[in-house]
Amino acid sequence: MTERHTTPDPRPTLFVEPVSEFAETLFGYLPRADQRRWARVYLQGLLVAPGRKSIRHLAAAVSGSPTAPQSLHQFVNASPWDWAPARRELLGWAERRTAVRALSIGMAILPKRGEHSCGVHRRFVPTLGRTVNCQLGLGLFASSEVGDLPVDWRLVLPPPWDKDAGLRERTRIPESVRHQPLWAHAVSLVEAAAADGVRFPVVADLGDCPDAGPLAIVLRRRGHDFVTSVPANLRVLPADADPGTPSAVRRTDVPPQGGTSALALLHRRGGRGPVPVRPLGPARPRAAQARSALARLPGTRQVFRLFTEVHPAEDQRPQVWITNLLDRPADHLLGLARLSRGTHLALDRLEQDFGMLDFEGRSYPGWHHHMTLVSAACAYATTTRSRDPAREIA
Repeated sequence: MTERHTTPDPRPTLFVEPVSEFAETLFGYLPRADQRRWARVYLQGLLVAPGRKSIRHLAAAVSGSPTAPQSLHQFVNASPWDWAPARRELLGWAERRTAVRALSIGMAILPKRGEHSCGVHRRFVPTLGRTVNCQLGLGLFASSEVGDLPVDWRLVLPPPWDKDAGLRERTRIPESVRHQPLWAHAVSLVEAAAADGVRFPVVADLGDCPDAGPLAIVLRRRGHDFVTSVPANLRVLPADADPGTPSAVRRTDVPPQGGTSALALLHRRGGRGPVPVRPLGPARPRAAQARSALARLPGTRQVFRLFTEVHPAEDQRPQVWITNLLDRPADHLLGLARLSRGTHLALDRLEQDFGMLDFEGRSYPGWHHHMTLVSAACAYATTTRSRDPAREIA
C-alpha cells in the first residue's frame, strides 16, 4: 500500500473564504435553491450565534425573517437530503487545504433526556465516572497542522433499537441500519474515506473499548496502516508464541481469550529507551521514554507492535497502543498516537463552540444533518481567517 507522507508547516496557512462560497462547495449538490439557502443560514448561525445553538438562536443571529426558525427546523429535521455528498466534499476540502497527517477516530458522548431520541441508551462513561443517558457518535477527523477537522460520523445504535419497530419508525431509522460493534463503525468510516481515494494512517483512541482487538485485525486485513489504543488488560501473546488456529477469527473477527495482558507483556519483554519525540507543530522536541514489544492477538498469526509512553509520574495511568507499522521508529509511532489529543480538543470545540449537543429533534436523518453542518462549521472556523459570516445577509 502506498502511504502519503507530508511534512507539516510550522506556520500553517489559514485561508480567506466567504462562508457563502464554502457552503456552496459543500451543499451545491442539493437539488432545490431553498435547501441550499437554509444550509448556508444554518452554517452561518453555527458560526456566529452565541451560547446554545438552538434553531431559534441560529435564525435570530443571521436572519430577520419571522419564518426562519420554522424553515431551519424543516430543513434539518424533515427535508430528505442526503448528507453523504457533503461529507465527501468536506473531506476533500480538508485534504486540499491542510497537510493531513492521519485520519483519527474519536467518540462523542451526547447526553439526552428521555428515551425517544434516536439511539439513546444508558452508558457508563469512564471519563465521567458515571452512567449517563446518551447517544454515542463515532467521528472521523482529518488530523492536520491546523487542528483536527471532523469529516464523517456514525451513530451507534444499541441492540434494543433493532427490535422496536415503532421506535425505529418514529425516529426514521432506515431498515438497513442496525446495531454494529464499535470496531465495525470505525472500519466503515475508514473504508468510506478510502473509497474516495483518501488513505492516511488511522489513529483511533477508543479508550478502554473492548473492540480494540477486532479493530486491529480488520484494519490490517483490509490494508490500512493504523495506531489504535487498547485496554491495558487486552489479552496478547508474545510474537514468538504459538498463535494457535485462526479459524475462529475467520468466522467472527473476534480473537479468543488467552495469553497475558498487553501491559504485562510490555513490562516483561518491552525494550525501553529514550525517544526524541517529533513536535506536531512549532513546539520544541522533548525527550520521552517508550516501551515496545512485538505481540500477536490470540488465535491470529499476524504480528503487531505494542507500545506505550513511560511517564515519570508513577500514578499516571499508562496508555497502551497497538500498530501494524512494525518498521517505524518509536518517535514516529508516539507522534501518531499523540495526534489523538487533537481529536479530543476538536470534540471539545464541537461541543462548546459549534452546538454539537444542541440538536433539536429525535430522528436519525436529523441527527446526521445536524452533525454534518456542525462539522462543516468547525472545519471552516479552524482553517479560515474570515470569521464574519453574519455580514453575509441570509
